[in-house]
Parts: sequence; structure tokens; C-alpha cells
Amino acid sequence: MTQFLNPAKRALIFDMDGTIVDNMAFHTQSWVTFFERRGRDIDADEFFRTTAGRQGKEIIRSHMGEHLADDEVAVLNHEKEAVYRELYAPHLKSVAGFEDLIADARTQGIALAVGTAAPPANVEFTLGGLDLRHHFDTVVGATDVARGKPHPDVFMEAARRCGAAPGDCIVFEDAPLGVEAARRAGMRTVVITTTLPAEAFAEFDNVIAIVSDFSELSLDALFA
Repeated sequence: MTQFLNPAKRALIFDMDGTIVDNMAFHTQSWVTFFERRGRDIDADEFFRTTAGRQGKEIIRSHMGEHLADDEVAVLNHEKEAVYRELYAPHLKSVAGFEDLIADARTQGIALAVGTAAPPANVEFTLGGLDLRHHFDTVVGATDVARGKPHPDVFMEAARRCGAAPGDCIVFEDAPLGVEAARRAGMRTVVITTTLPAEAFAEFDNVIAIVSDFSELSLDALFA
């Protein structure tokens, strides 16, 4: 059974892609390019809805075959992520209001974590490239948990590392699979509409706010 060190500790857990940075269109385009190289067409909108938040290895196996060996999957995933980083590098920046929000959280003693399906190279590319990593108490990525979203593993591990109970965590997400992962973890969620409109999240009872960027948020209101 998971043990939480300090149930009174509050934590903010941020998805990375599409939440800290508005980059999901570039991820989707890199998948389109990846599959085009193999003579396959994908519907970009449907692909995002069904895969955002899943680990790259899970996506590759579900689309190319569960029989693939781990080393084959690793090579394919490396190719796809290299395409993504090349596409997005000129556009790398955080979503409006993000740095002000985490600065406010720090002054209030709120723990900060990242819970992402991204591999280590992409975490370094984004958080290192924006000089943000030092702000976080922990970063949980694809190599730290067995299953991607909608399984709750990444958020539960982030909460454990922060010493916070699920009910004292607020997750920030941009994708339905991520919101579902937070729901399964017993965590409230703020949706950032960088990639999907508010209607896409109507079915979730754990969503406490839907905003276009972080500048619209008040921590006092979120934890009230």
C-alpha cells in the first residue's frame, strides 16, 4: 500500500507536454511524419485524443505490433522524438502565467512536481531548455513508472515523492487521458485548453477549473 509521508502537505503536479509548454501540435506532427515514412496515414485529431499522455513505447506497440522487441521499440521511439525536438526547438517557451504561478506556490510552501509520459531526453529538452527543472521537488517521467496515462501511476508516484496525499494534490493537464489518470489517482484537476476545447472534458467530475493559461488561476481559490 502506498504511504504518504505528510498528509497535510499540498502539491501541484504538472503534466509537461501541452501543459507547461504548448507543444502538442508538434508532437502530433512528428507522429504523422514518423508514420508517413512507413507508408501509413493517421488522423491527427483522433490520434491526439487516443494517445496524448501514453508513453511512446505504448503508442508504437499499439500501432505497429505488440510483438516488437524492446530494443526495436527504443530505436523507433528515439527516431520519433528526435523529429519532435527538431520541429519544436524554435518555438520552445512556457505557457503564459506558468512561472508566476509556481513562484506563488513556492512562497506558500506548496510542493511542485512534474508527472509526464515524456522520455528523459524530452524532459531535459523542455525543462532544461527553459531553466525550469530546479523549481520542482521531483520530476516523474516515462522511465519511472511502468504504465502511462490513463493509469494513475505517474501522478501517484509524484505525490508519494512530494509527501502529499492524493486529496491534497492538484493536477494540471491538457488531455483527457491525463485527466482520467488524475481521477483514478483521486486528484482534482485544472485543465489548460492549449489543445482541446472545454467541451472535451465535460464528463470528468474531478475538473475544478478550465482555463486557457495559468494567468487566469489563483492558488487560494483552487485550494479553497
